[in-house]
Amino acid sequence: MKKTYVTSMPNHIGAFLKASRCFSALGINITRVSYNKAVDSHTLFIDAEGTEEQLEKADTELQKIGYLQSNANKTSIVLLEFRLRDVPGSVTDILTLINDFNFNISYISSQENGTDYQLFKMGLYVEDSDKISEFLKEAEKLCQVRIINYNSSEKIYDNSIFYNNYVMGLTQMSGLSEEVGKELLVHVNLAMQTLDEQGLSPYRTFDSISKFAELLGQSKGEAYTPRISNHKITDNTEIILIEPPCGSNTAIIKSNGKYLFIDSGYACYGDEMLKIFRKLIPDFDSIKKTVLVTHADVDHCGLLHIFDEIIASTKTSLCLGDEFLGLDGYRERNPLHKPYISICKLLTSYKPINPAKIKVLWNDVDKPREPLTQIGFFDFEELHFEVYEGKGGHLPGEIVIIDYQHHIAFTGDIYINTHGLTPEQAKYNQYAPILMTSVDTDAMLCAEERKAIIQRLGVGDWQIFGAHGFKKDYSVNT
Repeated sequence: MKKTYVTSMPNHIGAFLKASRCFSALGINITRVSYNKAVDSHTLFIDAEGTEEQLEKADTELQKIGYLQSNANKTSIVLLEFRLRDVPGSVTDILTLINDFNFNISYISSQENGTDYQLFKMGLYVEDSDKISEFLKEAEKLCQVRIINYNSSEKIYDNSIFYNNYVMGLTQMSGLSEEVGKELLVHVNLAMQTLDEQGLSPYRTFDSISKFAELLGQSKGEAYTPRISNHKITDNTEIILIEPPCGSNTAIIKSNGKYLFIDSGYACYGDEMLKIFRKLIPDFDSIKKTVLVTHADVDHCGLLHIFDEIIASTKTSLCLGDEFLGLDGYRERNPLHKPYISICKLLTSYKPINPAKIKVLWNDVDKPREPLTQIGFFDFEELHFEVYEGKGGHLPGEIVIIDYQHHIAFTGDIYINTHGLTPEQAKYNQYAPILMTSVDTDAMLCAEERKAIIQRLGVGDWQIFGAHGFKKDYSVNT
């Protein structure tokens, strides 16, 4: 049995040794440790492995020595910017005021800038949040004061409660519960540690996660305004393309009065998408709802629970089945991707789907030799698709479907129209590569798969529907 401990240790010699002896005495193995004083001078993450009884005893021992964090602690760090005249002694009045309010200073940064003023940034350790309002009123009598977010500063300031404050901000932006916040805390640290070990700045990681969460929150409710377009294929068939600001597109094929959905978007936009579906399809609640999944990424599978039938490749079905059993999916099996995917699942309220709903129509190639391998056919009313499995450049189990009669291709994330992204989509898409180092499992292989898609298109004018961005019009000459 494994468990992650978020410990709050005194910043002095032998602190970790004391915790280590506690685990050792109980026969518990430490499998991961993460500590970064530049981020948080007291918080230490420990992954431990032992029996349930051993870990329960460890809980008691760590609690006795005061190493387990308590949510009852409401202290916080407030980062302020004081605009002071650049003359001797200008900061003295501010320091005196801080002393009068019994605030500790956790961070100071200031530098002359060639003007008559200096901008002093200070992090104040505040135990009583009510006192900060009174302090600001008094401080504004002395100079201009501005409350700033840590993302606006040139670096994260050293303090002993950064992680709790940071995660609290994420949960508030996303409307998540305290229990989810505790789990999020661990994965945020793991993301930082993973990139930090590659020599990448942990500050950039925190900044990217925060902006990612902010973008998700900004698109909720009435602010959820996807671009929706209609594309006529025949007199009886059309494709409706729904492009959300965050997450994958959802395409709806309407043919002979029946509907097929392709991919489903993020779970956190369930209410918003249902409202759109019911507007586009007045009898949505009474029809049989079938969705085809191009691959098992979280932004494509978030709303699978609202469908009656899910069509997927064998590998995608196996991945979704593993997630339902509490096991890692394909993304989490990659150490570079795991922290980001875990954070993404928590921020978007992802829930695994019961694999009993999944229908596999084709036999996948166990180890495909080509970038794209034909694995079968798929007919939907007037449309007749050939189904190709990718070699796993973006994700194992990925499929591409091509209708050669009507010159239509659905390409998932292997091929997307990068020039057809809305500004919101482009902004959202820039954060995943920062956190995962790449959205592809194998970027070079994915490039080969994109090339193979184009090579498989016959002569004529094509409509290519990728999973992000607008439809791509593409012409193939003789």
